[in-house]
Amino acid sequence: MHEGPSHSSHDTDGDSAGQGLWQACTEQLAQDLPEQQFNTWIKPLVAQVSPDFSKVTLLVANRFKLDWIRAQYAGRISALLEELYGQPVTLELALAQRESVARTYVRPVPASIEAPAANAPAGAAAEEPPAGAFRTRLNLALTFDTLVEGTANRMARSAAMHVAGSPGHLYNPLFIYGGVGLGKTHLVHAVGNKLLADRPDAKVLYIHAEQFVSDVVKSYQRRTFDDFKERYHSLDLLLIDDVQFFANKDRTQEEFFNAFEALLAKKSHIVMTSDTYPKGLANIHERLVSRFDSGLTVAIEPPELEMRVAILINKARAEHAEMPEEVAFFVAKNVRSNVRELEGALRKILAYSRFNQKEVSIQLAREALRDLLSIQNRQISVENIQKTVADYYKIKVADMYSKKRPASIARPRQIAMYLAKELTQKSLPEIGELFGGRDHTTVLHAVRKIGAERQQLTELNQQLHVLEQTLKG
Repeated sequence: MHEGPSHSSHDTDGDSAGQGLWQACTEQLAQDLPEQQFNTWIKPLVAQVSPDFSKVTLLVANRFKLDWIRAQYAGRISALLEELYGQPVTLELALAQRESVARTYVRPVPASIEAPAANAPAGAAAEEPPAGAFRTRLNLALTFDTLVEGTANRMARSAAMHVAGSPGHLYNPLFIYGGVGLGKTHLVHAVGNKLLADRPDAKVLYIHAEQFVSDVVKSYQRRTFDDFKERYHSLDLLLIDDVQFFANKDRTQEEFFNAFEALLAKKSHIVMTSDTYPKGLANIHERLVSRFDSGLTVAIEPPELEMRVAILINKARAEHAEMPEEVAFFVAKNVRSNVRELEGALRKILAYSRFNQKEVSIQLAREALRDLLSIQNRQISVENIQKTVADYYKIKVADMYSKKRPASIARPRQIAMYLAKELTQKSLPEIGELFGGRDHTTVLHAVRKIGAERQQLTELNQQLHVLEQTLKG
Protein backbone atom coordinates (compact mmCIF):
# COMPACT_ATOMS: atom_id res chain seq x y z
CA MET A 1 0.00 0.00 0.00
CA HIS A 2 1.42 3.38 -0.95
CA GLU A 3 0.29 6.95 -1.07
CA GLY A 4 -0.86 7.99 -4.52
CA PRO A 5 -1.11 11.35 -6.29
CA SER A 6 -4.01 13.70 -5.86
CA HIS A 7 -5.80 12.16 -8.86
CA SER A 8 -6.12 8.63 -10.21
CA SER A 9 -5.17 7.53 -13.69
CA HIS A 10 -8.10 5.09 -13.57
CA ASP A 11 -11.16 7.21 -12.94
CA THR A 12 -13.95 4.65 -12.98
CA ASP A 13 -16.36 6.17 -10.46
CA GLY A 14 -19.26 5.24 -12.68
CA ASP A 15 -18.25 1.60 -12.90
CA SER A 16 -20.98 -0.17 -10.96
CA ALA A 17 -18.96 -3.39 -10.61
CA GLY A 18 -16.03 -1.52 -9.12
CA GLN A 19 -18.28 0.36 -6.77
CA GLY A 20 -19.91 -2.94 -5.86
CA LEU A 21 -16.53 -4.17 -4.62
CA TRP A 22 -16.02 -1.01 -2.53
CA GLN A 23 -19.59 -1.13 -1.24
CA ALA A 24 -19.17 -4.75 -0.11
CA CYS A 25 -15.96 -3.69 1.64
CA THR A 26 -17.62 -0.77 3.46
CA GLU A 27 -20.62 -2.89 4.45
CA GLN A 28 -18.27 -5.33 6.16
CA LEU A 29 -16.35 -2.49 7.82
CA ALA A 30 -19.65 -1.09 9.10
CA GLN A 31 -20.20 -4.41 10.86
CA ASP A 32 -16.67 -4.58 12.27
CA LEU A 33 -16.20 -0.98 13.46
CA PRO A 34 -18.06 1.11 16.05
CA GLU A 35 -20.46 3.46 14.28
CA GLN A 36 -18.69 6.66 15.28
CA GLN A 37 -15.40 5.35 13.86
CA PHE A 38 -17.08 4.15 10.67
CA ASN A 39 -18.97 7.41 10.09
CA THR A 40 -15.94 9.57 10.79
CA TRP A 41 -13.22 7.74 8.86
CA ILE A 42 -14.69 5.26 6.35
CA LYS A 43 -18.05 6.63 5.23
CA PRO A 44 -16.68 9.89 3.69
CA LEU A 45 -14.13 8.07 1.52
CA VAL A 46 -14.55 8.15 -2.26
CA ALA A 47 -13.27 5.08 -4.08
CA GLN A 48 -11.86 4.91 -7.59
CA VAL A 49 -11.54 1.31 -8.80
CA SER A 50 -9.46 0.33 -11.81
CA PRO A 51 -11.25 -1.58 -14.61
CA ASP A 52 -9.42 -4.82 -13.76
CA PHE A 53 -9.98 -4.41 -9.99
CA SER A 54 -6.22 -4.51 -9.42
CA LYS A 55 -6.09 -1.09 -7.76
CA VAL A 56 -8.41 0.88 -5.49
CA THR A 57 -7.64 4.54 -4.85
CA LEU A 58 -9.32 6.15 -1.84
CA LEU A 59 -9.72 9.91 -1.93
CA VAL A 60 -9.33 11.49 1.51
CA ALA A 61 -10.35 15.00 2.53
CA ASN A 62 -7.12 16.22 4.14
CA ARG A 63 -3.59 15.24 5.15
CA PHE A 64 -4.51 14.57 8.79
CA LYS A 65 -7.25 12.10 7.84
CA LEU A 66 -5.02 10.50 5.21
CA ASP A 67 -2.28 9.81 7.77
CA TRP A 68 -4.76 8.48 10.33
CA ILE A 69 -6.53 6.17 7.84
CA ARG A 70 -3.17 4.90 6.56
CA ALA A 71 -2.05 4.09 10.13
CA GLN A 72 -5.28 2.70 11.53
CA TYR A 73 -7.37 1.25 8.69
CA ALA A 74 -5.37 0.74 5.49
CA GLY A 75 -4.16 -2.75 6.43
CA ARG A 76 -7.65 -3.92 7.29
CA ILE A 77 -9.17 -2.38 4.13
CA SER A 78 -6.47 -3.90 1.91
CA ALA A 79 -6.95 -7.38 3.40
CA LEU A 80 -10.73 -7.13 3.09
CA LEU A 81 -10.59 -6.04 -0.57
CA GLU A 82 -8.32 -9.00 -1.35
CA GLU A 83 -10.63 -11.38 0.52
CA LEU A 84 -13.69 -10.12 -1.36
CA TYR A 85 -12.07 -10.05 -4.79
CA GLY A 86 -10.05 -13.25 -4.34
CA GLN A 87 -6.85 -11.73 -5.75
CA PRO A 88 -4.32 -9.12 -4.58
CA VAL A 89 -5.60 -5.54 -4.76
CA THR A 90 -3.28 -2.52 -4.54
CA LEU A 91 -4.62 0.14 -2.20
CA GLU A 92 -3.67 3.79 -2.63
CA LEU A 93 -4.58 6.86 -0.58
CA ALA A 94 -4.77 10.27 -2.25
CA LEU A 95 -5.84 13.76 -1.26
CA ALA A 96 -9.16 14.60 -2.85
CA GLN A 97 -10.08 17.81 -4.61
CA ARG A 98 -12.70 19.70 -2.64
CA GLU A 99 -15.51 18.95 -5.07
CA SER A 100 -14.73 15.21 -4.87
CA VAL A 101 -15.14 15.05 -1.13
CA ALA A 102 -18.88 15.53 -1.27
CA ARG A 103 -19.27 12.46 -3.46
CA THR A 104 -19.60 9.15 -1.67
CA TYR A 105 -20.42 5.65 -2.79
CA VAL A 106 -21.09 4.22 0.64
CA ARG A 107 -24.70 3.53 1.54
CA PRO A 108 -25.63 4.23 5.17
CA VAL A 109 -25.50 0.88 6.97
CA PRO A 110 -27.13 0.38 10.41
CA ALA A 111 -24.58 -0.78 12.97
CA SER A 112 -24.55 -1.04 16.71
CA ILE A 113 -22.80 1.93 18.27
CA GLU A 114 -19.86 1.41 20.58
CA ALA A 115 -17.32 3.69 22.18
CA PRO A 116 -14.79 5.40 19.93
CA ALA A 117 -11.29 3.98 20.09
CA ALA A 118 -9.31 5.20 23.07
CA ASN A 119 -6.51 6.36 20.80
CA ALA A 120 -8.75 8.18 18.32
CA PRO A 121 -7.57 11.75 17.63
CA ALA A 122 -9.48 14.86 18.52
CA GLY A 123 -12.32 15.32 16.10
CA ALA A 124 -13.16 11.61 15.89
CA ALA A 125 -16.45 12.18 17.68
CA ALA A 126 -19.55 13.15 15.71
CA GLU A 127 -19.80 16.80 14.74
CA GLU A 128 -22.13 19.12 16.60
CA PRO A 129 -25.36 20.17 14.83
CA PRO A 130 -25.55 23.63 13.25
CA ALA A 131 -26.33 26.52 15.58
CA GLY A 132 -30.03 26.70 16.35
CA ALA A 133 -30.75 23.22 14.99
CA PHE A 134 -31.67 20.24 17.17
CA ARG A 135 -30.35 16.93 15.94
CA THR A 136 -31.91 13.76 17.32
CA ARG A 137 -29.01 11.53 16.11
CA LEU A 138 -31.61 8.85 15.35
CA ASN A 139 -31.04 6.27 12.63
CA LEU A 140 -34.34 6.32 10.72
CA ALA A 141 -33.79 2.78 9.41
CA LEU A 142 -33.90 1.27 12.92
CA THR A 143 -37.61 0.85 13.67
CA PHE A 144 -39.84 -1.72 15.32
CA ASP A 145 -40.89 -2.89 11.84
CA THR A 146 -37.33 -3.75 10.85
CA LEU A 147 -36.59 -5.60 14.12
CA VAL A 148 -37.09 -9.38 13.97
CA GLU A 149 -39.01 -10.53 17.05
CA GLY A 150 -38.30 -13.76 18.92
CA THR A 151 -38.26 -15.13 22.44
CA ALA A 152 -34.77 -13.64 22.92
CA ASN A 153 -36.02 -10.05 22.65
CA ARG A 154 -39.79 -10.29 23.11
CA MET A 155 -40.00 -8.79 26.60
CA ALA A 156 -37.55 -5.98 25.81
CA ARG A 157 -39.38 -5.19 22.56
CA SER A 158 -42.75 -5.15 24.31
CA ALA A 159 -41.48 -2.79 27.03
CA ALA A 160 -39.84 -0.52 24.44
CA MET A 161 -43.07 -0.30 22.42
CA HIS A 162 -44.98 0.59 25.59
CA VAL A 163 -42.52 3.40 26.33
CA ALA A 164 -42.73 4.70 22.75
CA GLY A 165 -46.53 4.76 22.92
CA SER A 166 -46.82 6.27 26.39
CA PRO A 167 -43.57 7.95 27.46
CA GLY A 168 -43.14 9.35 30.94
CA HIS A 169 -45.36 6.79 32.64
CA LEU A 170 -44.54 3.13 33.34
CA TYR A 171 -41.07 1.62 32.91
CA ASN A 172 -39.21 4.86 33.58
CA PRO A 173 -36.31 4.44 33.25
CA LEU A 174 -36.21 1.47 30.90
CA PHE A 175 -32.87 -0.33 31.26
CA ILE A 176 -32.02 -2.85 28.50
CA TYR A 177 -28.95 -5.04 28.88
CA GLY A 178 -27.27 -7.82 26.93
CA GLY A 179 -24.15 -8.78 25.02
CA VAL A 180 -22.65 -7.10 21.99
CA GLY A 181 -24.63 -7.10 18.76
CA LEU A 182 -27.95 -8.41 20.10
CA GLY A 183 -30.09 -5.42 19.05
CA LYS A 184 -30.05 -3.07 22.05
CA THR A 185 -29.17 -0.07 19.92
CA HIS A 186 -31.83 -1.00 17.35
CA LEU A 187 -34.46 -1.03 20.10
CA VAL A 188 -33.61 2.40 21.51
CA HIS A 189 -33.60 3.96 18.04
CA ALA A 190 -36.98 2.31 17.41
CA VAL A 191 -38.40 3.97 20.55
CA GLY A 192 -37.24 7.39 19.38
CA ASN A 193 -38.47 6.93 15.82
CA LYS A 194 -41.90 5.75 17.01
CA LEU A 195 -42.33 8.69 19.39
CA LEU A 196 -41.34 11.20 16.69
CA ALA A 197 -43.76 9.57 14.24
CA ASP A 198 -46.56 10.14 16.78
CA ARG A 199 -45.30 13.49 18.10
CA PRO A 200 -43.06 15.29 15.58
CA ASP A 201 -42.54 18.17 18.01
CA ALA A 202 -41.08 15.90 20.73
CA LYS A 203 -37.52 16.66 21.76
CA VAL A 204 -35.71 13.34 21.38
CA LEU A 205 -31.98 12.68 21.64
CA TYR A 206 -30.07 9.46 21.01
CA ILE A 207 -26.51 9.51 22.31
CA HIS A 208 -23.72 7.14 23.17
CA ALA A 209 -22.39 7.35 26.74
CA GLU A 210 -18.95 8.34 25.43
CA GLN A 211 -20.49 11.38 23.70
CA PHE A 212 -22.14 12.42 26.98
CA VAL A 213 -18.71 12.19 28.64
CA SER A 214 -17.28 14.35 25.86
CA ASP A 215 -20.07 16.92 26.27
CA VAL A 216 -19.39 17.15 30.02
CA VAL A 217 -15.68 17.71 29.41
CA LYS A 218 -16.39 20.41 26.80
CA SER A 219 -18.79 22.17 29.14
CA TYR A 220 -16.14 22.37 31.85
CA GLN A 221 -13.47 23.51 29.43
CA ARG A 222 -15.64 26.18 27.79
CA ARG A 223 -17.68 27.03 30.89
CA THR A 224 -20.91 26.50 28.99
CA PHE A 225 -22.85 24.51 31.58
CA ASP A 226 -26.00 26.53 31.06
CA ASP A 227 -26.07 25.36 27.44
CA PHE A 228 -25.33 21.81 28.54
CA LYS A 229 -28.20 21.78 31.03
CA GLU A 230 -30.57 23.40 28.56
CA ARG A 231 -29.77 20.68 26.04
CA TYR A 232 -30.13 17.68 28.33
CA HIS A 233 -32.63 18.83 30.96
CA SER A 234 -35.22 19.94 28.38
CA LEU A 235 -35.58 16.63 26.54
CA ASP A 236 -38.81 14.65 26.25
CA LEU A 237 -36.94 11.41 25.62
CA LEU A 238 -33.28 10.59 26.27
CA LEU A 239 -31.90 7.42 24.68
CA ILE A 240 -28.40 6.60 25.90
CA ASP A 241 -26.27 3.63 24.85
CA ASP A 242 -23.65 1.71 26.86
CA VAL A 243 -23.88 3.45 30.24
CA GLN A 244 -21.13 1.12 31.51
CA PHE A 245 -18.73 3.67 29.96
CA PHE A 246 -19.54 6.05 32.84
CA ALA A 247 -17.35 3.85 35.06
CA ASN A 248 -14.68 5.78 37.00
CA LYS A 249 -15.85 9.13 35.57
CA ASP A 250 -17.08 10.88 38.71
CA ARG A 251 -17.86 14.26 37.19
CA THR A 252 -19.80 12.68 34.33
CA GLN A 253 -21.78 10.52 36.76
CA GLU A 254 -22.65 13.62 38.80
CA GLU A 255 -23.95 15.45 35.74
CA PHE A 256 -25.87 12.44 34.49
CA PHE A 257 -27.47 12.06 37.91
CA ASN A 258 -28.59 15.70 37.76
CA ALA A 259 -29.95 15.29 34.22
CA PHE A 260 -31.67 12.03 35.26
CA GLU A 261 -33.43 13.71 38.18
CA ALA A 262 -34.44 16.74 36.09
CA LEU A 263 -35.94 14.60 33.33
CA LEU A 264 -37.89 12.36 35.68
CA ALA A 265 -39.21 15.41 37.53
CA LYS A 266 -40.75 16.73 34.31
CA LYS A 267 -42.04 13.27 33.36
CA SER A 268 -39.65 12.84 30.47
CA HIS A 269 -38.54 9.30 29.69
CA ILE A 270 -35.07 7.74 29.83
CA VAL A 271 -34.06 4.55 28.01
CA MET A 272 -30.60 3.12 28.64
CA THR A 273 -28.56 0.17 27.45
CA SER A 274 -25.64 -1.64 29.03
CA ASP A 275 -23.65 -4.83 28.64
CA THR A 276 -24.69 -5.92 32.13
CA TYR A 277 -27.59 -5.49 34.56
CA PRO A 278 -27.54 -2.42 36.87
CA LYS A 279 -26.14 -4.09 39.98
CA GLY A 280 -23.44 -5.72 37.85
CA LEU A 281 -22.03 -2.34 36.78
CA ALA A 282 -18.57 -1.67 38.17
CA ASN A 283 -17.29 1.70 39.42
CA ILE A 284 -20.65 3.46 39.11
CA HIS A 285 -21.98 5.47 42.08
CA GLU A 286 -24.49 3.52 44.15
CA ARG A 287 -27.12 6.25 43.96
CA LEU A 288 -26.91 6.16 40.15
CA VAL A 289 -27.17 2.35 40.07
CA SER A 290 -30.28 2.55 42.25
CA ARG A 291 -31.83 5.02 39.77
CA PHE A 292 -31.00 2.71 36.87
CA ASP A 293 -32.75 -0.13 38.68
CA SER A 294 -35.81 1.89 39.75
CA GLY A 295 -37.86 1.38 36.58
CA LEU A 296 -37.87 -1.78 34.48
CA THR A 297 -34.76 -3.82 33.70
CA VAL A 298 -34.99 -6.28 30.80
CA ALA A 299 -32.46 -8.51 29.08
CA ILE A 300 -31.90 -9.31 25.42
CA GLU A 301 -30.54 -12.81 24.90
CA PRO A 302 -28.62 -14.27 21.97
CA PRO A 303 -31.22 -15.11 19.31
CA GLU A 304 -32.53 -18.67 19.14
CA LEU A 305 -32.12 -20.74 15.95
CA GLU A 306 -35.49 -19.86 14.38
CA MET A 307 -34.95 -16.18 15.06
CA ARG A 308 -31.47 -16.30 13.51
CA VAL A 309 -32.92 -17.92 10.39
CA ALA A 310 -35.61 -15.23 10.13
CA ILE A 311 -33.03 -12.48 10.58
CA LEU A 312 -30.86 -13.87 7.78
CA ILE A 313 -33.76 -14.22 5.34
CA ASN A 314 -35.08 -10.73 6.14
CA LYS A 315 -31.64 -9.11 5.89
CA ALA A 316 -30.99 -10.84 2.57
CA ARG A 317 -34.26 -9.49 1.17
CA ALA A 318 -33.34 -6.01 2.38
CA GLU A 319 -30.19 -6.41 0.26
CA HIS A 320 -32.39 -7.43 -2.71
CA ALA A 321 -31.12 -11.00 -2.55
CA GLU A 322 -32.78 -14.32 -1.81
CA MET A 323 -31.31 -16.72 0.73
CA PRO A 324 -32.67 -20.30 0.50
CA GLU A 325 -34.01 -21.53 3.81
CA GLU A 326 -31.57 -24.45 3.99
CA VAL A 327 -28.65 -22.02 3.60
CA ALA A 328 -30.10 -19.76 6.30
CA PHE A 329 -30.33 -22.76 8.64
CA PHE A 330 -26.73 -23.76 7.86
CA VAL A 331 -25.46 -20.25 8.64
CA ALA A 332 -27.68 -19.88 11.72
CA LYS A 333 -26.38 -23.14 13.16
CA ASN A 334 -22.79 -21.99 12.75
CA VAL A 335 -23.12 -18.34 13.77
CA ARG A 336 -24.76 -18.27 17.17
CA SER A 337 -23.47 -15.38 19.22
CA ASN A 338 -25.20 -12.22 17.97
CA VAL A 339 -27.03 -10.43 15.18
CA ARG A 340 -23.99 -8.42 14.12
CA GLU A 341 -22.00 -11.58 13.39
CA LEU A 342 -24.99 -12.95 11.47
CA GLU A 343 -25.10 -9.80 9.33
CA GLY A 344 -21.36 -10.00 8.76
CA ALA A 345 -21.66 -13.63 7.64
CA LEU A 346 -24.54 -12.73 5.32
CA ARG A 347 -22.58 -9.92 3.68
CA LYS A 348 -19.61 -12.21 3.10
CA ILE A 349 -21.86 -14.79 1.44
CA LEU A 350 -23.61 -12.24 -0.77
CA ALA A 351 -20.32 -10.62 -1.77
CA TYR A 352 -18.78 -14.03 -2.51
CA SER A 353 -21.83 -14.93 -4.60
CA ARG A 354 -21.74 -11.64 -6.50
CA PHE A 355 -18.05 -11.63 -7.34
CA ASN A 356 -17.92 -15.32 -8.26
CA GLN A 357 -21.23 -15.14 -10.15
CA LYS A 358 -22.57 -18.20 -8.33
CA GLU A 359 -25.97 -18.77 -6.76
CA VAL A 360 -26.22 -18.86 -2.98
CA SER A 361 -25.99 -22.45 -1.75
CA ILE A 362 -24.71 -24.33 1.29
CA GLN A 363 -21.47 -25.13 -0.56
CA LEU A 364 -20.98 -21.46 -1.46
CA ALA A 365 -21.69 -20.49 2.16
CA ARG A 366 -19.04 -22.99 3.33
CA GLU A 367 -16.51 -21.43 0.97
CA ALA A 368 -17.41 -17.83 1.90
CA LEU A 369 -17.26 -18.56 5.65
CA ARG A 370 -14.36 -21.02 5.61
CA ASP A 371 -12.21 -18.86 7.88
CA LEU A 372 -15.01 -18.43 10.42
CA LEU A 373 -15.90 -22.12 10.37
CA SER A 374 -12.28 -23.23 10.74
CA ILE A 375 -11.79 -20.90 13.72
CA GLN A 376 -14.92 -22.28 15.39
CA ASN A 377 -13.96 -25.88 14.76
CA ARG A 378 -10.46 -25.25 16.07
CA GLN A 379 -11.37 -23.30 19.17
CA ILE A 380 -14.59 -24.76 20.54
CA SER A 381 -14.73 -28.43 21.41
CA VAL A 382 -16.64 -30.27 24.11
CA GLU A 383 -13.32 -30.94 25.86
CA ASN A 384 -12.50 -27.21 25.82
CA ILE A 385 -15.95 -26.42 27.21
CA GLN A 386 -15.54 -28.96 30.01
CA LYS A 387 -12.16 -27.53 31.00
CA THR A 388 -13.35 -23.90 30.85
CA VAL A 389 -16.48 -24.59 32.91
CA ALA A 390 -14.55 -26.68 35.44
CA ASP A 391 -12.00 -23.88 35.89
CA TYR A 392 -14.76 -21.28 36.23
CA TYR A 393 -16.66 -23.20 38.93
CA LYS A 394 -13.47 -24.50 40.58
CA ILE A 395 -14.14 -28.22 40.18
CA LYS A 396 -12.01 -30.95 38.61
CA VAL A 397 -12.35 -31.71 34.90
CA ALA A 398 -12.74 -35.37 35.92
CA ASP A 399 -15.99 -34.41 37.69
CA MET A 400 -17.50 -33.76 34.26
CA TYR A 401 -17.34 -37.50 33.49
CA SER A 402 -17.88 -38.86 37.00
CA LYS A 403 -21.07 -40.21 38.55
CA LYS A 404 -20.87 -37.74 41.45
CA ARG A 405 -24.13 -35.86 41.96
CA PRO A 406 -23.72 -33.13 44.60
CA ALA A 407 -25.09 -29.78 43.41
CA SER A 408 -21.63 -28.21 43.41
CA ILE A 409 -20.67 -30.66 40.63
CA ALA A 410 -23.98 -31.51 38.93
CA ARG A 411 -24.78 -27.87 38.25
CA PRO A 412 -21.54 -27.02 36.39
CA ARG A 413 -21.86 -30.34 34.52
CA GLN A 414 -25.35 -29.35 33.29
CA ILE A 415 -24.03 -25.93 32.28
CA ALA A 416 -21.22 -27.58 30.31
CA MET A 417 -23.76 -29.84 28.56
CA TYR A 418 -25.88 -26.80 27.70
CA LEU A 419 -22.86 -24.95 26.25
CA ALA A 420 -21.78 -28.06 24.33
CA LYS A 421 -25.19 -28.16 22.61
CA GLU A 422 -25.15 -24.40 21.96
CA LEU A 423 -21.57 -23.98 20.76
CA THR A 424 -20.74 -27.22 18.92
CA GLN A 425 -22.31 -29.34 16.21
CA LYS A 426 -22.33 -32.46 18.39
CA SER A 427 -25.56 -34.44 18.71
CA LEU A 428 -27.15 -35.17 22.10
CA PRO A 429 -25.88 -38.80 22.13
CA GLU A 430 -22.37 -37.63 21.19
CA ILE A 431 -22.39 -35.07 24.01
CA GLY A 432 -23.67 -37.69 26.46
CA GLU A 433 -20.85 -40.04 25.48
CA LEU A 434 -18.26 -37.30 26.16
CA PHE A 435 -19.78 -36.73 29.63
CA GLY A 436 -19.02 -40.21 30.94
CA GLY A 437 -21.38 -42.21 28.73
CA ARG A 438 -24.58 -40.49 29.85
CA ASP A 439 -27.86 -41.06 28.02
CA HIS A 440 -28.99 -38.41 25.52
CA THR A 441 -32.13 -37.77 27.62
CA THR A 442 -29.88 -36.63 30.48
CA VAL A 443 -28.23 -34.12 28.15
CA LEU A 444 -31.61 -32.95 26.83
CA HIS A 445 -32.85 -32.39 30.38
CA ALA A 446 -29.75 -30.33 31.22
CA VAL A 447 -30.06 -28.24 28.02
CA ARG A 448 -33.75 -27.47 28.64
CA LYS A 449 -33.24 -26.78 32.33
CA ILE A 450 -30.31 -24.36 31.93
CA GLY A 451 -31.95 -22.70 28.91
CA ALA A 452 -35.15 -22.04 30.89
CA GLU A 453 -33.30 -20.85 34.00
CA ARG A 454 -31.17 -18.52 31.89
CA GLN A 455 -34.34 -16.60 31.03
CA GLN A 456 -35.21 -16.21 34.72
CA LEU A 457 -31.94 -15.91 36.64
CA THR A 458 -29.87 -12.81 35.96
CA GLU A 459 -26.79 -14.17 37.71
CA LEU A 460 -26.83 -17.41 35.69
CA ASN A 461 -27.28 -15.45 32.47
CA GLN A 462 -24.23 -13.34 33.27
CA GLN A 463 -22.16 -16.43 34.11
CA LEU A 464 -23.12 -18.05 30.81
CA HIS A 465 -22.33 -14.84 28.95
CA VAL A 466 -18.82 -14.78 30.47
CA LEU A 467 -18.25 -18.45 29.63
CA GLU A 468 -19.44 -17.98 26.04
CA GLN A 469 -17.19 -14.97 25.50
CA THR A 470 -14.24 -16.87 27.00
CA LEU A 471 -14.80 -19.87 24.76
CA LYS A 472 -15.19 -17.75 21.62
CA GLY A 473 -11.95 -15.97 22.38
